Amino acid sequence: MPSLSGIKVMVIDDSNTIRKTAEIFLLQAGAQVVLAEDGFDALAKINDHQPNVVFCDILMPRLDGYQTCALIKKNPKFAATPVIMLSSKDGLFDRARGRMVGSDEYLTKPFTKDSLLQTVATHAARA
Repeated sequence: MPSLSGIKVMVIDDSNTIRKTAEIFLLQAGAQVVLAEDGFDALAKINDHQPNVVFCDILMPRLDGYQTCALIKKNPKFAATPVIMLSSKDGLFDRARGRMVGSDEYLTKPFTKDSLLQTVATHAARA
């Protein structure tokens, strides 16, 4: 299991279960975790916390994952921050649309502990 010590991860998902699961996995690996319930919540918190990696659910009320990712990437401060889209659908269209708004990877829910931590480790090393 990769050590994620010193890495700050933001998890944006309207599902309490997904947020909690991701938080437990990430904390066990030594990462710091910032949770957001939706895009607006995330945008309000991202400046204060400056995460190294962002996980963003696609289907959320008010501001969906694509819009949230696009807004994060438009901010020069976070343009290089890896954004990983989370979706329960493993569709080519979703992946393509995610790339169009600047996402760096696509993780299908439900994710495993290994896939989550590996994805963070890979992108944190790159960033």
